[in-house]
Amino acid sequence: MAAWALRLHGVGNASAVALGSPMATLERDGRPWLTIDCGAEGLTAFEQHYGGHPDALFVTHVHLDHVAGFERLFVSAYFDPARRGRIRVYVPAPVVPLLHRRIGDYPNVLAEGGANFWDAFQLVPVGDAFWHEGVRLEVFPVRHHWPETAFGLRLRGSLVWSGDTRPIPETLARYADAGELVAHDCGLVGNPSHTGIEDLEREYPAELRQRMVLYHYASPADGEALAARGYAVGRPGQVLALAEPTAPVAEAS
Repeated sequence: MAAWALRLHGVGNASAVALGSPMATLERDGRPWLTIDCGAEGLTAFEQHYGGHPDALFVTHVHLDHVAGFERLFVSAYFDPARRGRIRVYVPAPVVPLLHRRIGDYPNVLAEGGANFWDAFQLVPVGDAFWHEGVRLEVFPVRHHWPETAFGLRLRGSLVWSGDTRPIPETLARYADAGELVAHDCGLVGNPSHTGIEDLEREYPAELRQRMVLYHYASPADGEALAARGYAVGRPGQVLALAEPTAPVAEAS
């Protein structure tokens, strides 16, 4: 069986630059398998660890701390014939037009002309689920700023990544019901777009909270305060062992 892990490239909120942009990579046998989001600081952390760029990404939403790295990724991929058009970018279908307007819709992406932003990538719009390298992953909506703009990701039996969100107890009752590690947005104080610790404790049962690792907090001091309350708190560069997925696997043809 493969060994699965989650590497946290960054765990801070948009203003916590020292903690890195909230971004992670699912690893399989120590190699990057699927990267979640592409923030600027997170992409730098990815490059420093793996010595290259991601080959496959899932985009949760289009706030810049989650997608600002795409401009750099475009340049590296477009000018490498071996990689141009080969980086898979899985995007929830409602997010596709938002992502294009945010990062792709710029006149003459190259000053010389002759290039489209998406020439560098293989854009894959996704619905409730998608297949990556023969494994089925699930996608679910979260509560972040505006409906149908942000989504989470599940690798059944292994990992649930909430993305940026308010509490979603009814959603995680369905999408985190197989013992998964749950990486959840949480700071000391909540707001209309993000979960605070009091929200977390009010909305989720103890069993689910015990499986959580918290990220997207505001400072190292806030991380220590969350840990002092008995929670697992994600740290930049941390690697979390994951259980073997129970997600469906495609039969070899």
